[in-house]
Amino acid sequence: MTFKEDFSETFKEFSLSIRDKIQSFDGCTHLDIYQDIHQKNIFFSYSHWESETHLNNYRNSDFFKTTWAKTKQWFGDKPEAWSVENINS
Repeated sequence: MTFKEDFSETFKEFSLSIRDKIQSFDGCTHLDIYQDIHQKNIFFSYSHWESETHLNNYRNSDFFKTTWAKTKQWFGDKPEAWSVENINS
C-alpha cells in the first residue's frame, strides 16, 4: 500500500492499534505489517488465514469496511492485494 507521505506515520500508528483486532478474527493465524526501508510511505500487510472463506468473512465485516474507509483516504496510489500459497510445503 502506498500512502501519501504525510500519512505514513498516521497509517503506521493506526495499523499497530488495530493489529490485535484483525488477528482476533476467526481464521486469522498470523499478521505482520511491513514498511519499506527506503520508501517510508509504502507498507505491506502479510497475513495467514485458515481458508479463503475466513479471509472473505473478514473482508465483508463491518470492522474491515470501517477501517478501509478510514485508510483509503490516506492512499497515494491504488492498493494491490494478492492471495498466494506456499509452494515449499
